[in-house]
Amino acid sequence: MDALFSQECPHDVELGGREYPWKMLESVVWILLMGFVCGQLVHRFGAPPLVGMILAGIFLGPQVGDVIALNILDMADDLRAIAVMVILMRAGLGLDREKLKQQGTVALRLGFLPAIAEALVVGLVATWLFDFDLPIGLLLGCVVSAESPAVIVPGMLRLKSLGWGVGKGIPDAILTGSALSDVLVLSVFSLMVNFLVQGGLDGGALQWLPIQVLLQVLLGVVIGYGAARLIARLLAQQNWTQNTVQDVLVTACIALGLVILAEIFPVLSGYLATMSLGFFLIELDPPLARRLRMGFNSLWIVAEIVLFVLMGASIQLQVLETTLVPGLLILAIGLLGGRMVGWYLATVGSNWNWRERLFLLPGNSAKATVQAAIGAIPLSLGIEGGEIILAIAALSILVTAPLGAWAIPTFAPKLLSKDSIDPTKVTVSTRTVLLAAVDTSELAVSVLTKVADLARRSNGEVIVLHVITTPHEPEVQQLHQQTQRLLLDIRHQFLTVNGAIPETIVRTAQEYQVSEIVLGKRGHQPWRKVLVGSVSQAVLETSPLPVVIVEEREKRSSH
Repeated sequence: MDALFSQECPHDVELGGREYPWKMLESVVWILLMGFVCGQLVHRFGAPPLVGMILAGIFLGPQVGDVIALNILDMADDLRAIAVMVILMRAGLGLDREKLKQQGTVALRLGFLPAIAEALVVGLVATWLFDFDLPIGLLLGCVVSAESPAVIVPGMLRLKSLGWGVGKGIPDAILTGSALSDVLVLSVFSLMVNFLVQGGLDGGALQWLPIQVLLQVLLGVVIGYGAARLIARLLAQQNWTQNTVQDVLVTACIALGLVILAEIFPVLSGYLATMSLGFFLIELDPPLARRLRMGFNSLWIVAEIVLFVLMGASIQLQVLETTLVPGLLILAIGLLGGRMVGWYLATVGSNWNWRERLFLLPGNSAKATVQAAIGAIPLSLGIEGGEIILAIAALSILVTAPLGAWAIPTFAPKLLSKDSIDPTKVTVSTRTVLLAAVDTSELAVSVLTKVADLARRSNGEVIVLHVITTPHEPEVQQLHQQTQRLLLDIRHQFLTVNGAIPETIVRTAQEYQVSEIVLGKRGHQPWRKVLVGSVSQAVLETSPLPVVIVEEREKRSSH
């Protein structure tokens, strides 16, 4: 049976042993474009975009379309590592120290108890379903029990940006527990592989397992702190960079270096080192952390597509034919009979209510990244039952990753309370809309110029409102043309409304949920103040929204 995460692409176009350059470029176009399009299509039907990205990978991969170049598939593991680095940096930059301090013991227990319980249950059930020896069953348990940062991290960060569960620090506890859990699972997996390949545990490795896990955690945190100090010194204190793009470039290279360092020296956890880097940057330099958070959020848009499309391209569905039903059964038993026990023990004595504990079912069970990384290792080493382990690893990705990505935002409003958002710890997605109230005088140009400047600074949209005071104003068409010219590069809408001017301005601003109102006020000559100053004064007195006044004489604005 073929390996699940195959890296062979038999029909790649080659010349003299090398692929045409356009083959790789074509593959990049297919991955990014089809991943995005398929993700948006399934999103419009209410499913998570990653479902479409995985499906796109399956159709583009060697089994169906076979349009991804061999070199790209050979680089899949490295590209996945880059994507995981991005999501771990986002996780670290989104952690809240106060909430972690509040839920520290819960986060620590979530890092160990659910994974241990699920691995043990899966291992025992595998001896019955597949007639495995207990060590092979436990190896399968390690593969199945690993949590996916690719699904959990974006899901928890979205909850934080919306305020769900942030009062008790539930997303922070799940984020931290997930990282700790993967450290434990990967350590035990490595131990079990050595045991099965060598026929025994050399030098009492089992006794050293707790020390090994603790050492990985401590070194990961310490090295992450050191890297954060280095970045803060270079970028904030010595100003080696000139813009946010350069900040993100330097930080991403250092974070990726931590992942590579963990591959060379397995005594530290690359996952925790990267997450700790982001966490300590918040403590050392919050303004720098905010800029980096925005940059890594942008990087994730591309990294997410690459991660899940290549994950889909690596899956060979034929390995699921003989293990589909027992595979689904063992996943269900491991989740309901093992992981739920671990969740209960992890939250005993905490301030979580039963709804918040129940949220761990959708919020802490997705599997994808780790399974893609280690699922094929037992088969490649010739371990008995490797094909079955491989198939169940694939099944866990296909079932739990889309299900988890859908369940997290779906059940959070039903099970978690909505609390105030801390914008210093997470990027808050807001839609900036400005209202420009203009008449047909020359002052309209100043108002439109000011609102255009504000919109460009905030990447916002503009509602241009003209309140008609006399029927068939001939200057309205000219005002519309001025609006199109001055707001050419800004998304805007031109409205003409009849009514009393101050009341109409305030009502329209509330109707369109604008952030600010921008309107003009002519000069301060006494004879003109009485005639035209009343509109701006009335809006200032009645508007619940911020108002920006553009004065004609000084050509400046004041709030």
